Amino acid sequence: MRRHPETGWDRRSLSIVCQACSGAGRLTDDKRRSSVPLRPTAGVTLMEMLLAVTLVGLLSLGMVFAMRIGLMIFSKTNVRLMDDRKVVGAQRILEQELEGLVPFTLSCTGGESGPARPGAVPGVTPYFQGDARTMRLISTFSLQQAWRGQPQLLDLSVIPGDTAGVRLVVNEAPFSPAAAGANCTGVATDPESGLAAPKFLPLVFGPRPFVLADQLAFCRFSYLMHPPQKIKPEWSASAAGMVWPLAIRVEMAPLVPDASRLQPFTIVAPIHLHRQPEIQYVDQ
Repeated sequence: MRRHPETGWDRRSLSIVCQACSGAGRLTDDKRRSSVPLRPTAGVTLMEMLLAVTLVGLLSLGMVFAMRIGLMIFSKTNVRLMDDRKVVGAQRILEQELEGLVPFTLSCTGGESGPARPGAVPGVTPYFQGDARTMRLISTFSLQQAWRGQPQLLDLSVIPGDTAGVRLVVNEAPFSPAAAGANCTGVATDPESGLAAPKFLPLVFGPRPFVLADQLAFCRFSYLMHPPQKIKPEWSASAAGMVWPLAIRVEMAPLVPDASRLQPFTIVAPIHLHRQPEIQYVDQ
């Protein structure tokens, strides 16, 4: 094995000594680097940490309040929209029920007779009753099936509300000639007009009739009638005589007016009858 001429070490011993010297040098550099003092501005102080936490908390609180206000506005808008839809839906139902009037006639027995409309067939009575607070008719429109179902016997009435004001309710029953004839008790003379008018049994409502409008200051019915002695039709508070009305008006007003909400309003429903079923025409 060859040795170094000056030190007398062989090559293997010399390599071990060099590696030891280089490792000592690295340790000296690490020690020198770790002994360097840190800057006094390095890191985060307690006040800075508290300030950061406070700012994050305030931002989170503001976001929660903004979301809460947005949800409240959305809820109130939804409630307002649903109330407006209820009013519009009830008005549309009432108008379609009146416009779907069926000119059904029947023979009412009993009662006294009075002067009927000129040209009317004796013994044929229109199934229609109307005054300022009640109305009875047959309609092709129903609450359950709209225009697709069978005709219904409708009873509309204005009754007192739970706390104040009045409400408009309707009761439905399937139509049949026997059920319609059971409601008619005869024909009598109307004391106001002196004309013959059909008489019906008093209206009887179930425990939960359908409420078309509630919280009303007033609600009244009027009818566009054509008296025999007059040329032009007139609005009347009762549908007297053996005739069909030309139109039906329902006047309503809210108990507490509110301009920001959709309020119940007056509707006028025309009755589309081109031929009176109780009149004997020449072409028949």
